[in-house]
Amino acid sequence: MSKLLVTGKSGRMGQAVIEAARQAGVTVAATHDVGENIAAAISKADTIIDFTIHSFTVVLLEEALKHGTRLVIGTTGHSEDERAAIREAARTLPIVHAPNFSIGVNTLFWLTRHAARILGNDHFDIEVTEMHHRHKIDAPSGTARRLLEILNEETNTSYHDDIVHGRVGLTGARPAREIGMHTLRGGDVVGDHTVIFAADGERVELTHKASSRFTFASGAVKAAQWLDSQPAGLYDMQDVLGLK
Repeated sequence: MSKLLVTGKSGRMGQAVIEAARQAGVTVAATHDVGENIAAAISKADTIIDFTIHSFTVVLLEEALKHGTRLVIGTTGHSEDERAAIREAARTLPIVHAPNFSIGVNTLFWLTRHAARILGNDHFDIEVTEMHHRHKIDAPSGTARRLLEILNEETNTSYHDDIVHGRVGLTGARPAREIGMHTLRGGDVVGDHTVIFAADGERVELTHKASSRFTFASGAVKAAQWLDSQPAGLYDMQDVLGLK
């Protein structure tokens, strides 16, 4: 049974994870906030759940490697160097790193992949929209970024060459390979994501709307429990839910 360390205990996600663990009967052995001793906290737990800030991930990885502690990373907005550090640590530790821990969103990932395989981008134009609360600091969201990666994989397009983040001015006709990404921020929106496949005469829209952070928190606790029996490696929620 996992003994958890929950980072960012004062934050909205930290509080949600603590409550989700309580409801699941999982022990929160330690918590951590800014200014507290992370090494001391990690020594009390065997799995970390982190939803804080991307720049803190490297610190967590360094301490986790010292103690052999498993990680569940829900933080988004990592740089390429930070992503590389996660991949390197996963050669030694079991790590679940996912842009979204919601069962519904992971179903959206699965549906998007299969819709892209069926519809393609020869006749269907693809657009993605996401909306979050005014306090979110990265854009597009990690969930939207993963949706775009799935679309790139299935349509042989490139994130750097074929994704357009919003449009302004006289843009001209839409290129066939282009995928539009549109980010909205405002209010207290927990997270809305939509993938649109639009063709002449028809349109398919896949949408997920989250109304509570608890769905992410409970998914993260489920991932921590799943990690108990896993060898070193880098996993995501598709692995946890058996969707691969």
